[in-house]
Amino acid sequence: MDGVAGGYNPRTPEEVFGDFRGRRAGIVKALTTDVEKFYQLCDPEKENLCLYGLPNETWEVNLPAEEVPPELPEPALGINFARDGMDEKDWLSLVAVHSDAWLLAVAFYFGARFGFDKESRKRLFHMINGLPTIYEVVTGIAKKQTKDKARSNGRSNKSGSKQLRPSESHAKPSKMPPPKDEDSEGEDEAEEEHGNTLCGACGDNYANDEFWICCDLCEKWFHGKCVKITPARAEHIKQYKCPACSTKRARA
Repeated sequence: MDGVAGGYNPRTPEEVFGDFRGRRAGIVKALTTDVEKFYQLCDPEKENLCLYGLPNETWEVNLPAEEVPPELPEPALGINFARDGMDEKDWLSLVAVHSDAWLLAVAFYFGARFGFDKESRKRLFHMINGLPTIYEVVTGIAKKQTKDKARSNGRSNKSGSKQLRPSESHAKPSKMPPPKDEDSEGEDEAEEEHGNTLCGACGDNYANDEFWICCDLCEKWFHGKCVKITPARAEHIKQYKCPACSTKRARA
């Protein structure tokens, strides 16, 4: 399947990680911000379907590759059959787990194909392991781990240390994840805390130069670009609901 191959073959650990990260971002979108579309495409009445993440951070639900053996390892087959027989959260979690396994298989397929030595494989795994798994993002475990770590850091801070506050450089500070205070006391802990804030759509970490917005229902943070919200648009939103929460309310 040419679309799955992405049109190129990464040959270094950094290139393979870039391929992994792009495919992962696409799948995270399918299971979070694009979940309604993904749900509809996984019709149990259709043939065996697979969820593919593509290197350009997009995704597709499609039939498995026809060639045997396939050009790349294939994702879990028949994800659509379990859709109506399980709770939606459990079904999405199951797809997430299989997607994590598939991404690792593809990454280390490239590693084997291009003869990565022990150090190259170790470097590749280290980069991959620095990201939360799709399962952790979809189930909220990644967010909980971040909160627990932040809470632990808070206990270790001195009682007089400053708390994080929203950035004043954005159009709507209340919608932004809190960067560190400028006071030096507690600075390292503050930087680590907000640096571990994860986007609920792509799973990537917080960065000072990016616009973020928080869902007022599930309290997850999102890159503005991931949920198609600009600072100007955020100015006119009284209560922001992320795509997943909007979908849940619509179904209810």
